[in-house]
Amino acid sequence: MSTTEPSKVRYEPLQAKTILNPVKAPSMPFDWSINPYRGCQHGCSFCYARSTHSFLGIAADDTFQNHIFMKSDAPAVLRAQIEKRLRGSKRAVEWEPIAIGTATDPYQQIESKAMLTRGCLEVLAEFQIPVSITTRSPLILRDLDLLRKLPIISINISISTQSNTIWRQFEPSTPSPVKRLQTVERLSSEGIPTGVFVAPILPYITDDETELQELIAAAARAGAQFIMPSYLRLSTSSVKVWFFQTLRQHYPQLAERYAQLYHSSAYAPSSYRDPIMRKIDTWLLKHKLNNHKFTPTSSKAAMTPDKTAECAEPVQLTLF
Repeated sequence: MSTTEPSKVRYEPLQAKTILNPVKAPSMPFDWSINPYRGCQHGCSFCYARSTHSFLGIAADDTFQNHIFMKSDAPAVLRAQIEKRLRGSKRAVEWEPIAIGTATDPYQQIESKAMLTRGCLEVLAEFQIPVSITTRSPLILRDLDLLRKLPIISINISISTQSNTIWRQFEPSTPSPVKRLQTVERLSSEGIPTGVFVAPILPYITDDETELQELIAAAARAGAQFIMPSYLRLSTSSVKVWFFQTLRQHYPQLAERYAQLYHSSAYAPSSYRDPIMRKIDTWLLKHKLNNHKFTPTSSKAAMTPDKTAECAEPVQLTLF
């Protein structure tokens, strides 16, 4: 049974066989992931996970943000998975870190009512399993009581720009950059390890040196402990098509440049990325911030769909 909100967003329960999914990508700093939702109301134009709707036989267009699948039994399934592993003599203190929000935002709008992410955190807190959480939303502050109890590896707040214009062009349904920086400040003031994912960096749009320096400085003032910068990733043809629609709408003069950068790879060439990434290293040293670097996989691997995707959750570290 599905429901329809005045915003025309459709919410549909999805029976989850598992909620705790193994992550086998060697480049990822975690071994397990949790995503309580499929689809995301934030609907960012650059989101990698948009193509995952096709695994369910649904178009990878704006349906991604207007048809949200809710794993309504997620907390119970998570508990069952943990207890099953414990019966195998795997103590909770030995658990590898679990990443929440690797594909869709665990604090997207419906979470304020559904509280599936909160339910999963309650289970993880009970077993004292280490977690990291990636989000664009200040709704995470609702769960401060649980975050204080959990062995937090990191809270990662994604902020790709401070420009209200660019924010509204590419991610209009997300909380504002100002609110996200305030979230970093509040979490840091609570002693919770918090950093900023400066991602995705959009070539020719958000990689202006002055803008990047100002964003890093703002993150430092907010108390961020680390920055993870990462350039735009267009990993599948459906993601590229959707992003290019937005790009042509707002920056038609850049369409040809982007076509050259991304015509054969999910990533812009290292010859384009590396100079600005080296400058970011310098700016982070200035502000005494750690750099959590993300190394792109080979273009062949990045462009090849995972044949097991129907039963496994997609993984992306930075919610873009």
